[in-house]
Amino acid sequence: MLVVMKNVASAEEIEAVVGVIQEMGYDARPIPGGQRTAVGIIGNDGGIDAGRLQGLEGVLEVIPVTHPYKQVSREWQEEDTVVSLANGTSFGGSDIAVIAGPCAVESEPAILDIAHQLKEMGATVLRGGAFKPRTSPYSFQGLGLEGLKFLAKAREQTGLAIVAEALDPEGADLVAEYADIVQIGARNMQNYPLLRRAGRTGKPVLLKRGMSATIEEFLLAAEYVLAEGNPNVILCERGVRSFDTHTRNVLDLAAIPVVQSLSHLPMIADPSHGTGIRSMVTAMGRAAVAAGADGLIVEVHGDPPRALSDGAQSLYPDQFASLMVEIKVIAKAIARDVTAPLS
Repeated sequence: MLVVMKNVASAEEIEAVVGVIQEMGYDARPIPGGQRTAVGIIGNDGGIDAGRLQGLEGVLEVIPVTHPYKQVSREWQEEDTVVSLANGTSFGGSDIAVIAGPCAVESEPAILDIAHQLKEMGATVLRGGAFKPRTSPYSFQGLGLEGLKFLAKAREQTGLAIVAEALDPEGADLVAEYADIVQIGARNMQNYPLLRRAGRTGKPVLLKRGMSATIEEFLLAAEYVLAEGNPNVILCERGVRSFDTHTRNVLDLAAIPVVQSLSHLPMIADPSHGTGIRSMVTAMGRAAVAAGADGLIVEVHGDPPRALSDGAQSLYPDQFASLMVEIKVIAKAIARDVTAPLS
């Protein structure tokens, strides 16, 4: 539920509304707007006596939030959320941001080399897994803390921001210590203790859609992060499972405009996991930008056949360079721009 204040409401009147909501046993979040302030009510699973609030000084109206996800919804906040990073990259504005890098950090020389190449090609955020959730327990599981340190060194040398995945609540704190964005992978989309801890780190969170998750489940997962007081969530469509075996997953491009109509959070796409096949990544990356995605996250490896993880879906550097050229043309056609390269 939202309590919309009059545009002439004083700070004391807003504070009084917050106090009454707290007396009723709920949390209250003031939401300043361009012309007026709204106060969001959190913690109510059922109905609330709106009459007690409508009679307070400065209150214009009380609006129910119809979706089970509250802070994530456009009913709660109409304006788009823009998640900004220290290196100037933003997700959710007019620019389309590009995240790129290998599935896993394999060595210091390899991650530094690809980071420098990606910067020259126009990526502004470097991805790389230090902790890898693999289907087989015998597959490469990542370098752990050492991998995070290599990523931090790559940021120091290139200026690229860093995104790395956390697998558990304790790991979220460690990733947040080194990375600019904490990633929650598809397998952990409904790992609620991890979502809460990631929210409490205060770092932006990149939340990937689960491989069998509905859009409502996806947005409710994001609600866990916002409920911890962290508004900086980047949603990511990365493909859902299908009966067909021609691709690893089916990249649900329709989810991009659907989510953007329901939520104010930025929405990006992962054409690498969405297809699982290198030859299809560029086409689906172009399509995602045309569909309105606020960014892409693409796997790029210096030598994909020798990659320790997801080599079959990783682009060669020259293929990524071509993709960057092509999406700039598409972005211009829809009155957007790709984030400018770092200097």
